[in-house]
Amino acid sequence: MGYSYPGDTAGNACNFRHVTNEEAHRLAREKGVSRPLYAFVRALVAPFLRIWFRMHVSGAEHIPKTGAAIIAPNHKSFWDSFFIAVCTRRHLRFMAKSELIETRYGRLLVRLGAFPVRRGTSDADSLETARVILEQGGLLALFPEGTRIRDPEELGHPKRGAGRLALETCAPLVPTAITGTEQLFLGPIPKPRRVQVAFAEPIAVHELASSPQAAGALVEEMLWPEVEGEYRRLRARPGVVAAGLTALGIGSGLLVQRQRARRRPKSRLPWRR
Repeated sequence: MGYSYPGDTAGNACNFRHVTNEEAHRLAREKGVSRPLYAFVRALVAPFLRIWFRMHVSGAEHIPKTGAAIIAPNHKSFWDSFFIAVCTRRHLRFMAKSELIETRYGRLLVRLGAFPVRRGTSDADSLETARVILEQGGLLALFPEGTRIRDPEELGHPKRGAGRLALETCAPLVPTAITGTEQLFLGPIPKPRRVQVAFAEPIAVHELASSPQAAGALVEEMLWPEVEGEYRRLRARPGVVAAGLTALGIGSGLLVQRQRARRRPKSRLPWRR
């Protein structure tokens, strides 16, 4: 028998009463994403993210169009999952800290693809929900670092949880890099920064043995080097563009103009003596 969710009907995908951690997991496993709600929010959010943050996406064709798969990106911001979701027409499922879910808008987040995870501990419930989503053929975003690494120059050390889930469910891992999402807002105002997302070819795992050692090797020797490589490439990309402009004589001309402007003596304004 399914679990009954008060107020969660076809005409009301979510309501704004507090949801417990247990209820959120049941809702995520048994009902999952609300298609009308997800489509509505995506139609509002996706154009803004793409235009305001000048999104550049490469390798989106590597995201499997059907079947279970794990998107495995580096983690810089709470907004990372939203930018990744914009890159695919599939419904993206992702973990959110339990403090966000156990609020008045927690049910809304769950129906948009989130499910809770308790930070700082091995959360068996979140792992089981992730496993159920993959067994249902879903697309899951899982951050191997386990926490946000705010320094734009650094990546964290990956944990083997993504490898373990991939081996247990035979879901391929899609190495993913994202840049530009740290410090996106100045108070409530979004900064006009450039966000880049890159997806590498999926790593098939169906022929690999399922063991803790194999999960560790999968993440550290196969997955994370790909993520690091894509991340460094994205970080270097603006420099490559500048080098190309210089080669065409455009960048050097701009540089000369800036140097001349700096050297030009400032004229004294008539009202300043």
